Amino acid sequence: MRISIFGLGYVGAVTAGCLASHGHYIVGVDVHPAKVEDFNKGIPPIVEPGLDELLKDAKAKGLLRATQHCADAIADTELSIVCVGTPSNAAGGLDLNFVRGVAREIGEALRASRKPHTLVFRSTMLPGSTAKLVGELLGDLEKSGALRVFYYPEFLRESTAVADFETPSLAVVGSHDGSAPPADLMKNLFGEKAAVVNWPTAEMVKYACNAFHAAKITFANEVGRVGKAVSVDARAVMSLLCQDTRLNISSYYMKPGNPFGGSCLPKDVRALTNLARTNGLSLPMLENLLASNERHLSSLLHLITETEHREVVILGLSFKSNTDDLRESPMVDVAQALLGRGYKLRIYDPALNLAALVGANKRVIDTKMPHLASLLHTDLATAIGARGLIVAAQKCAPLAELKKLVTANHHVLDVNGWADLKEFSAKYEGFCW
Repeated sequence: MRISIFGLGYVGAVTAGCLASHGHYIVGVDVHPAKVEDFNKGIPPIVEPGLDELLKDAKAKGLLRATQHCADAIADTELSIVCVGTPSNAAGGLDLNFVRGVAREIGEALRASRKPHTLVFRSTMLPGSTAKLVGELLGDLEKSGALRVFYYPEFLRESTAVADFETPSLAVVGSHDGSAPPADLMKNLFGEKAAVVNWPTAEMVKYACNAFHAAKITFANEVGRVGKAVSVDARAVMSLLCQDTRLNISSYYMKPGNPFGGSCLPKDVRALTNLARTNGLSLPMLENLLASNERHLSSLLHLITETEHREVVILGLSFKSNTDDLRESPMVDVAQALLGRGYKLRIYDPALNLAALVGANKRVIDTKMPHLASLLHTDLATAIGARGLIVAAQKCAPLAELKKLVTANHHVLDVNGWADLKEFSAKYEGFCW
């Protein structure tokens, strides 16, 4: 392909060198004369292992040139990749002025040339940015079919960027409506294994990844500070933590939905943060885990009350499926709050046997829900009833039976990602989706 790359900084330079090494003809575009001059000589504008050789080789093969002029680049290429910076503004928000300026120039050049073109945004942008830029500056071109627009986030790490480009840990491409790009683009640019989503999802995944990386670093550092305070080598602790690939290094806890609860997580987070305080340490991330979890629970209660249904059935009362443990279960708090507000409540949880509850587990019910026996139904049809809101906290009922019982008079609030519920005749709503 013949590709123009706007912005010859870190992402743009690496993208140019790697694509040229695959045989594509590259036109670099930048407003800085010095960068353009160096690029025309095959000299990289940044220090990155392996990039110097890629650009020199591309220049020797006649696959690389640079210009300051957008119209020149557009006239000589069929596809453009925007890699300009998106710095923070004074308020901490995202400054899209550079991207907006490039998009405006590309639009003007395309209207003058009247030839079809593909535009790929690679600059890191918040969800909704691509749609806004297209709507403001490029809508006429996209609607006429003269311009195809994709969002293609980068996951390049400095010092390993060339290797990351060639063997990405994650490849995602966003199209307007989530439909797959043409096969030639998937093969030559995005990668045939790239996940295809819509624009805002592709934009969001970049931020989700970086926020998660920041959270992991902060977590490890906070564990390190606690460890040092009590004479424990946190490097050994974190090394052991990473050996568990079933729970710790896995997708197990990475699904939005239920607030956490149970006998361990809330108690142990409290104990660890209390230990830090007694040693004079401030751990903002760990100290706010419970506050964030409580805010999540409040959001769930708000969604329930927003539906305006006064009859509610909760599927699954314990803190997770296939257990009768009610200690610090978020659904116990939901049930308690709804009862306090005068809702007509029914509960279905086949794992619960009130007669078998003992110890701290029994004290939860005796204290918070002494009338649970009158709310708990063993018959699914009785629990579901003829109408109302179904809060599906667990997959604790046979799907085939549920399908027979749930009608258009019901409203399903899916708390835990039970995708099959979308197929029911009732109105469906996801908690975090």
